[in-house]
Amino acid sequence: MALNYLTIKEASAGLKSGEFKSVDLTQACLDRIQAVNGELNAVVEVIANSALKEAQASDERRSMGKSLGVFDGIPVLVKDNIQAVGTRTTAGSKILAGYASTYDATVVVKLRAAGAVILGKTNMDEFAMGSSTETSAYGPTRNPWNTKKIPGGSSGGSAAALAAGMCLMALGTDTGGSIRQPASMCGVTGFKPTYGRVSRYGAISMASSPDQIGPFARTAEDARLALGLLEGQDPLDSTSAEAKRYVWEAPTSLKGVKIGVPKEYFVVGMDEEVERTIRQAMAQLKELGAELVDVSLPSTRHALAVYYILMPCEVSANLARYDGMRFGYSAPAPTLHETYFKTRGEGFGAEVRRRVLLGTYALSSGYYDAYYLQAQKVRTRMCQEFTAALSGVDCLLSPTSPSVAWDLGEKFDDPIAMYLSDIYTVSVNVVGVPAVSIPCGLAQGLPVGLQLIGRQFEDDRVLGIARAFQEATDHHAARPMM
Repeated sequence: MALNYLTIKEASAGLKSGEFKSVDLTQACLDRIQAVNGELNAVVEVIANSALKEAQASDERRSMGKSLGVFDGIPVLVKDNIQAVGTRTTAGSKILAGYASTYDATVVVKLRAAGAVILGKTNMDEFAMGSSTETSAYGPTRNPWNTKKIPGGSSGGSAAALAAGMCLMALGTDTGGSIRQPASMCGVTGFKPTYGRVSRYGAISMASSPDQIGPFARTAEDARLALGLLEGQDPLDSTSAEAKRYVWEAPTSLKGVKIGVPKEYFVVGMDEEVERTIRQAMAQLKELGAELVDVSLPSTRHALAVYYILMPCEVSANLARYDGMRFGYSAPAPTLHETYFKTRGEGFGAEVRRRVLLGTYALSSGYYDAYYLQAQKVRTRMCQEFTAALSGVDCLLSPTSPSVAWDLGEKFDDPIAMYLSDIYTVSVNVVGVPAVSIPCGLAQGLPVGLQLIGRQFEDDRVLGIARAFQEATDHHAARPMM
């Protein structure tokens, strides 16, 4: 297998044995970026010279006989809303065009300390607002399985880059499904940790209460290795938590594992081929010894409404700082107020403006109680329902997305249709639990993702179940033809 398609575990073993060097691994990824990124537009900045220097330094450490970790010499890409010195960090927006990172995000600090090789930045929906990576100021990203299709969003650049062999791991952020949904549509593993498990310091905030950084990887085992590196309480992030660690197990079967199937997740609206593929995966889980249990999450029908009230409210507050005064784009105007209006009107794209307006409206006098406060009450109810549903099972199961990747432009002018693609993912962020999307087959020749959802801070349990499924099937081995 080509070096750039190895798993982290395989690559680490190859580096340790001397089969190849980090420079070889890094160059293979850089060559792949050069070969296909012009068509995919998954990577918006490549720092090749820096990457090769980091790879060479890793090889030198290894040649000196130093004891190195799993990530030493492994090439990774970082989503463009995560700060990394030596790169621009624009969040895919014109309003931050040219903004250079002045510090490293905590996750990048940990990657560098572990010897990982930073290749560059990946494309994304502007300020992580979107489900298709079409709202980026850099233009849309294309799906490597079919370049006429979207890769999902908002971390579509990271998902497409990993699927196309441009890196061995990529970082993304997940506010309402922005890791899991593109992972599903690009046929890779995408993991959203428990809220607070991974520091958000250095990630440009979209909505602070559901935002979470997580990895894209080829396997659930690789995702677990990434979590082990990235997790931990951070004094720079007051929302980070020091969670009790659960034992990472490698079950050879799923015998005795109980998986809850929420009845509300299998309703009219799901693509028939997607449902068929998910049900085939459910049958495979049963063959592997898992017990499928019917559970209920009654407030599921309110999940999108709750999310699309709470998230824009937080967007409205977080994006107030982009006023043309301190950093980023500033439109010339004769007065201060005109500068604000012009800068934000020209610097923000249509979807960002839409969400800022929605959030500002919902927080305004006379509407706060009717919208924001009511949504928070339903959020509490949803947390209680997830706790109850998960109390008797090891995890919950659902599709990651109700459809496979759609055509570029198909839903771009229909925000409601776009929002509906997040129907299975937003609840996870609203309640703050961990979830992983793993490939489980194809529908219409495109990847389908199976989502597994766990209890708070039982991230390892969810990844262990995903790993057992992957090792017993060949779904994770599928990759695009380009």
